[in-house]
Amino acid sequence: MLLNERSTPEGLLVSVCDEDVLGETFESGELSLTVDAEFYDGEEASADAVAASLAEAAVANLVGAESVETAIEHGFVEEANVLEFEGTVHAQYLRM
Repeated sequence: MLLNERSTPEGLLVSVCDEDVLGETFESGELSLTVDAEFYDGEEASADAVAASLAEAAVANLVGAESVETAIEHGFVEEANVLEFEGTVHAQYLRM
């Protein structure tokens, strides 16, 4: 998985994607999702590193089966809230 962290005035913004989806565009009806390298490319990370980052995140965007499953397994994302796009999955996490 690729992990990217950015500090913002609103808190830590985390983006995580599976390496194989970086640069890809996925569609679902009228919606499309582009896994833009500027936003998602980052350091290779283990599931534990991703979970630690999500624990500190104010907002997170996740794309790809492994990334989203990691967020589900660690209790950050509910499986019912995962969006399916042609060939991949996407989830967002917001701490309020």
